[in-house]
Amino acid sequence: MTATSLPPSLIRTLPGEHYTDPALFALEQERVFEAMWFCVARSADLAEPGQFRTYQVGRESVLISRSRDGSVKGFLNICRHRGAKLCLEESGEVKRAFQCPYHAWTYGLDGKLVAAPHLTSMPDIDRGEYGLVNVHIREWLGYVWASLADTPPSFEQDVIGAVIERLGDVAAIDNYRIENLEVGRRITYDVKANWKLIVENFMECYHCATIHPELTEVLPEFADGYAAQYYVGHGAEFGEDVQGFTVDGGEGLDRIPGVGEDQDRRYYAITVRPQVFINLVPDHVIFHRLYPMAPDRTVVECDWLYLPHVVESGQDVDRSVELFHRVNQQDFDACERTQPAMSSRAYAKGGVLVPSEHHIGEFHTWLQNKLSA
Repeated sequence: MTATSLPPSLIRTLPGEHYTDPALFALEQERVFEAMWFCVARSADLAEPGQFRTYQVGRESVLISRSRDGSVKGFLNICRHRGAKLCLEESGEVKRAFQCPYHAWTYGLDGKLVAAPHLTSMPDIDRGEYGLVNVHIREWLGYVWASLADTPPSFEQDVIGAVIERLGDVAAIDNYRIENLEVGRRITYDVKANWKLIVENFMECYHCATIHPELTEVLPEFADGYAAQYYVGHGAEFGEDVQGFTVDGGEGLDRIPGVGEDQDRRYYAITVRPQVFINLVPDHVIFHRLYPMAPDRTVVECDWLYLPHVVESGQDVDRSVELFHRVNQQDFDACERTQPAMSSRAYAKGGVLVPSEHHIGEFHTWLQNKLSA
């Protein structure tokens, strides 16, 4: 069947090569991950000056740290001398400066070159000009977002705008006070699948009745195949006998105070392109960050966020964590089953999307426009 002979109820997906081709993945790294706002860290993980974390953003290693003035700074994790990687660890803490392990060029927490062997004999070196290369940084929802672009896109349009497009207004997410919540559990998944398969899976619920028995018990409307993201402002309602967003539908934890009656007993899902999923329920927030590492590998870091007193008092969050942990495992298993078929001749022209998945076609159009820009 050719693309032009598809019945009106079906639209074509991306061709299989978009999920396997290293050249296309490199183009995505350049024109998507390095060009847009990319969520890297939870701000609270960088609580003190000198604390740092390193992340892969596109083709670059990025160093995120807390400066002495309390602000978060971002730099390319590359020494300006001979290009050695500056920080080799994924996370750590320095007292006053970052020192290259190769030739000991040393940089302050503000990125400025502060010392190097025989530097005093080279008075013509501008220590600012030869400091670390800066990365644009914004903090929102208690997370650090980085843009490697020389001139970053509008954060208000691309990031905050994605939330408004899904919920109808920004006040709807402000009610959850995500920046004031604390991480009660963090799980990192190493998924052997292309990042787009994970995004597409999250955007639709046509699969929910098949692979998510626990989720559809809590959110019965998901069994009908229509994801909450399909409708602006819509939150999937808990089942009549469901008390909380837990693996057994039992009672949850203390409700976040700002959550209104119209948001109570509802689940909202938001996709912030290119690599963030936000899940809102009355007593906690589940925040996914995708780190595309290769055409067939994506690392996903997932935070379960609760009211501070819930975390600090050691309340049992296992039943609420377990629900979406199972959902994650079920989704990622499905993506890993799909990835090998992306190189099959049967998928050379792609697959098809049924009406409840047609909004994924808009994601594909958006991506193709980014790659052709």
